[in-house]
Amino acid sequence: MNKLLRQLTADLLKTFQDQPDKVQHFDSSPLPDKQEIYRILADVQFLLFPGYFGEPGLSFDAIEEQIGYRVAHVFERLRTQVLRESLHTCRYPNPSCKHCHDYAGMVAQNLLAGLPALREILDLDVKAAFRNDPAATSFDEIIFSYPGLEAITIYRVAHLLVEQGLALIPRIMTEYAHSRTGIDIHPGARIGPGFFIDHGTGVVIGETTDIGCNVTLYQGVTLGALNFPRDAQGNVIRRAKRHPTIEAEVVIYAGATILGGNTVIGRGSVIGGNVWLTESVPPYSRVVMAKSELTITPRKPPEPGSAAAPAPSSGSAPTSRPPSR
Repeated sequence: MNKLLRQLTADLLKTFQDQPDKVQHFDSSPLPDKQEIYRILADVQFLLFPGYFGEPGLSFDAIEEQIGYRVAHVFERLRTQVLRESLHTCRYPNPSCKHCHDYAGMVAQNLLAGLPALREILDLDVKAAFRNDPAATSFDEIIFSYPGLEAITIYRVAHLLVEQGLALIPRIMTEYAHSRTGIDIHPGARIGPGFFIDHGTGVVIGETTDIGCNVTLYQGVTLGALNFPRDAQGNVIRRAKRHPTIEAEVVIYAGATILGGNTVIGRGSVIGGNVWLTESVPPYSRVVMAKSELTITPRKPPEPGSAAAPAPSSGSAPTSRPPSR
């Protein structure tokens, strides 16, 4: 290492030592491993949708062995990651204390115990996608290729962990889904079955959002906070209800923004595209923006022979589409 590199190293180390309050992590308890969490999610997806993920050609003859292997794999790997988060956040670290170890095993066991019920909910999510998207040709297409279902699946797994008191691992999971799908669902949100996100890019669902059964969202929808409640010292009050409630059978079209913890969208309502909404609406309402006037005026066509004029055709244009293959 030459003199310049040694000086650069010393300068960087000085920021670690002289500014301990800066964002950095030097601790005896390692943080959860993001890559390992992604691998756990892959195994859980295999358990939720057997035959779609993992080894191709899965048959009933081999299903018991494969499921048993994945269950054991998820249990051991998830327990390790939960233990890391638990030890890191524990207020009373004590080498002789076994609470964090017992808690990690309990969380991993409870997640696996919740998968049968979760499969039933995801079945309703898949059927909702097929029912509401005329472009869908099969359940297989939805499970294999729809980003909305992928984001919902990972959210539902993460939410099971939130319900057991975890924060970091669930957020890593849903941000992984966010990076893959463009859909941002906080793991703390509460979402009923039969949930469908069509297209999905740009959807944001905040932490304290409540969504009922059989709700459909389109791309670019934001279910967000209008403001952040603060205490007398000006600190943000965490966990306060600050995101909207969407009741059952609501449809929210592309680009709509619904804000506020006191905002309730009544059952069966339809929210039009690009609506900005910060107040509640009663059940079975239709909310749309006032129509702006659309004006169509003629344009002067380019002069023959000018640079903007179309080139002469070398043959007649086809009068019909070619037959499909």
